[in-house]
Amino acid sequence: MLTKVFALWFGFAFVLALSIPVLTQEGSNAGAAKEAPSQQTGEKKGKAAKEARWEGIVIRSNKDKSTLTVRKIGSNTEKTVHYDSSTIITSQEHGSKKVNHITADQIQDNDRVICLGAYDKKGDLHATLISKRLSNPLSK
Repeated sequence: MLTKVFALWFGFAFVLALSIPVLTQEGSNAGAAKEAPSQQTGEKKGKAAKEARWEGIVIRSNKDKSTLTVRKIGSNTEKTVHYDSSTIITSQEHGSKKVNHITADQIQDNDRVICLGAYDKKGDLHATLISKRLSNPLSK
């Protein structure tokens, strides 16, 4: 009789130990759905839209076509970044909280930039934000 009670308690403890991680995962997923409703509104066919980021040095700029060619730091990989009148263009010192709004004319070759936006089918980035970093030794 004692062995049956012991086996019953052991089985109960074993099942409880296995169910705790499952309950924890379900709780964390429910909280994530509540925290990111802005991501869910940008969904397209069940996939959340992800903002793209490209950071590097401006190699060429074309004001007529509203494009920048940006080379990733430490590599030869280049991306074409498109901007338009809705693109927010800022400048900021490294580590500073002060953000200055500038125009596209103030971005020159050898400036370090961080571009946020979305890629098109050709792999070009359509920027919603371009941030010129003022602490780049090449941009002084």
